[in-house]
Amino acid sequence: MPAPHTAFLLLTLAVACWAGNFVAGRALRNDMPAVALTFWRWVLALSLLLPFTWSGIRAQWPVVRRSWKVLSLLGLFASVLQHVPVYLGLRETTATNGALLNATSPMFIVLLSVLVLRERLRPITVIGMVVSLAGVVVIICRGDLDVLRTLQLNRGDAWIIASAVAWGCYTITLRFRPPELSGLHLLTLICATSVLALAPLWALELALGHTFAPTLPVIGGILYVGVFASVVAYIAWNRGVAIVGPARAAPFMYLMLVFTPLLSIVLLGEPVRGFHFAGGVLIISGIYLATLFRSRR
Repeated sequence: MPAPHTAFLLLTLAVACWAGNFVAGRALRNDMPAVALTFWRWVLALSLLLPFTWSGIRAQWPVVRRSWKVLSLLGLFASVLQHVPVYLGLRETTATNGALLNATSPMFIVLLSVLVLRERLRPITVIGMVVSLAGVVVIICRGDLDVLRTLQLNRGDAWIIASAVAWGCYTITLRFRPPELSGLHLLTLICATSVLALAPLWALELALGHTFAPTLPVIGGILYVGVFASVVAYIAWNRGVAIVGPARAAPFMYLMLVFTPLLSIVLLGEPVRGFHFAGGVLIISGIYLATLFRSRR
């Protein structure tokens, strides 16, 4: 059995890779359309995984055929409804803002648990959700609460919040995944359904004249999001969770709020202001309160 510190390193690696995804999306905002970046990300991930998982998937084909509806939903939530909004949002908001707003996804998981799984919330959970919502408001208002009087939500922020909702839907849908499929086999099938769902959207994007030039930065960005933010991150995360369990692994997601601003400062020259710290503290505190005690049936 691997030691816990091995799991902690794997979990940290996964979150660092996902933080880099926000930086890459922001860096490529003027060079590559959102659908194209998402499409080629999953094409590359599928190409890397399929040679190692095809035989196992073929052996489990009756399970795949029986579970096609759940697998299709997972693919939609993982790509079309999550990553496309992220890359659209990063065209109009900073990577730091994106990571902070994306940190609200546990709140949407809680809400969807109530609506879909019929879980009952403790008062401390509701308080935590309100505190996190206050952090979101601070970031959207850029620290100036007077803006609330004439608030017009930045489209980039709105796209990021939509992505966080999609991640909540993805997480809830995982409860209905076929247990016979291993983590790698499931990831491969999610990649495949994502590519199938994105292909017509990419064709429409091309028809509308939204193309990109295969420059070195663009190719490097695709390689990063396809290899590190998709394959490496998911494998490292799944392995880390398998060693220490989901409860001990979950807090590592908070490192996203550390890695993304640091990478944004170093690689993009983005400023980190006081309202980022204030909003981030409120969001983290709210998530901590909301997840400190388990919800009950």
